[in-house]
Amino acid sequence: MITHCDVIVDLQAGDTGKGKVAHHLASTRPYDLVMRYNGGANAGHTIFVNGTKIVTHQVPVGVFHNIPSLIGLGCVVHLEKLQQECEMLHSLGFRAPVFIDKRAHVTMPHHMDEDSHDMTIGTTRMGIGPTYRDKYARKGVRAGMFDNTEWYSMVDTAKLLGIAPLDYGNTKTYDTVLCEGAQGYQIDVDWGEYPYVTSSHCTIGAVALNGIAPRYLRNVYGIMKAYETYSGFKKTFIDVDNPMFKKIQEVGHEFGATTGRERQVRWLKLDDVIQAMYINNITDLVINKVDVLDVVGQYGVVWNNDTLLFDNRTEFVEFVEETIRWYYRHPLNSLTWSTSPETV
Repeated sequence: MITHCDVIVDLQAGDTGKGKVAHHLASTRPYDLVMRYNGGANAGHTIFVNGTKIVTHQVPVGVFHNIPSLIGLGCVVHLEKLQQECEMLHSLGFRAPVFIDKRAHVTMPHHMDEDSHDMTIGTTRMGIGPTYRDKYARKGVRAGMFDNTEWYSMVDTAKLLGIAPLDYGNTKTYDTVLCEGAQGYQIDVDWGEYPYVTSSHCTIGAVALNGIAPRYLRNVYGIMKAYETYSGFKKTFIDVDNPMFKKIQEVGHEFGATTGRERQVRWLKLDDVIQAMYINNITDLVINKVDVLDVVGQYGVVWNNDTLLFDNRTEFVEFVEETIRWYYRHPLNSLTWSTSPETV
């Protein structure tokens, strides 16, 4: 029976360092299960394990800490890419079990083919949108629809995988769960800047959709960066040719973990972040990559449609913290400024 659940939520448009935070929590807290609650192979977690950089796309970080990991029913699964990822992790010595909820939908070859022709939204072309569309059109393919023979023929590393629902009758040993999200609030299919959104639910509500009642929620970790990025092209990212933003992109290595494409950069939109904090009921806040702004020597905030620039970190940090604490009004357990890509 689940007794406690901690959640990681991205307060921006993804790429904020959620994987690093999930890795830290899984290594320092006694979790029985780590669950990914949305998205598919379009996501990318870049983390460092013992100094080694590892990029995952579908497998939750529990596998790095010998904690069972579950790809939840809110996710879509690309079986071939999952096999490759599991083989890579297995070769590195990570052998914790990875389960897939039997109700998670599977990305099929025709989904990939259809998505490869996208020229408008700027998707990762991983078949995510078409897979979710077929899910809601009630003509999708669920993981549980495969029998064992079909499953093993598609995934050679079957000993690393299973199909297991997150039903209360089957989770007696999973008392404490860490839920890690993909993408972010600003590209949530409902709350994001439509149509420049992903196809899944990126807010805390997605955790309940995966079968964990709100009463079990404990800490909600909101993750953001000291500036903002968007993977793809969005017209509302004004002044994208600003040389300062180009410098931030280079110093911050702002290139997609999944596609490798450049990310657009802009100053931190504090209004949007505070709204995201309210909707997700954030209890702990982590602000990553402030050291990138240290290198470029400029700090910026968009507040009430005005751009405010700061020449030093102290003034920038004071303004951001005071504004968040005044307008959010809910007490935070912690507010952490993080600089290293390897630690929180």
